Amino acid sequence: MARNLKNMMLCGFGLMCFLMIVDRAYAREFTVGGATGWSVPSGAQVYSQWAEQSRFQIGDSLLFVYQSNQDSVLQVTRDAYDSCNTDSPIAKFADGKTSVTLNHSGPYYFISGNKDNCKKNEKLVVIVMADRSGNKNTTSSPPSPAPAPSGESSPSPPVSGTFEMTPAPTPTTSQETPNNAASSSSFVAALLGAALASTLFLH
Repeated sequence: MARNLKNMMLCGFGLMCFLMIVDRAYAREFTVGGATGWSVPSGAQVYSQWAEQSRFQIGDSLLFVYQSNQDSVLQVTRDAYDSCNTDSPIAKFADGKTSVTLNHSGPYYFISGNKDNCKKNEKLVVIVMADRSGNKNTTSSPPSPAPAPSGESSPSPPVSGTFEMTPAPTPTTSQETPNNAASSSSFVAALLGAALASTLFLH
């Protein structure tokens, strides 16, 4: 009995490790600018074209590679991005090899910490795709209110989710679950783990 319990605990631990590895395999890391890295680009659209070649999803990360004593990375607002304002960034990085996790959908704005470099187009916008698994509720809009009847009152339609007239423009949740691919992979991994556990018990 004790041996079976020990085997069950080992199988459970192995399954947990396997699920973590599978889940992480779906998160990708993108090296900003490819082989060139984070530096003053040769043209105005270099970073825009680089970003357009990839589809960024929640859980992915950006790797900025640069000379730490000559440059830095600032995560900023849209206004600061447009004006190359380096005064009050959301986050500042200067370690030479910066990894930024994309933990919510929507746009991310990055500029060089060197204002002159930013004005020479060392700046990047990345759009992270929305997690389709959590957005189905926002597609149905509530019925428009009917004019008040003069005579008898007609029964009003059932309103289950009172007045959600304005959908949020961008999800602000960092608590959004990873994409569907990761959850389906976890399900497959669980099945594989269960099969592995059953074979161990049979021996």
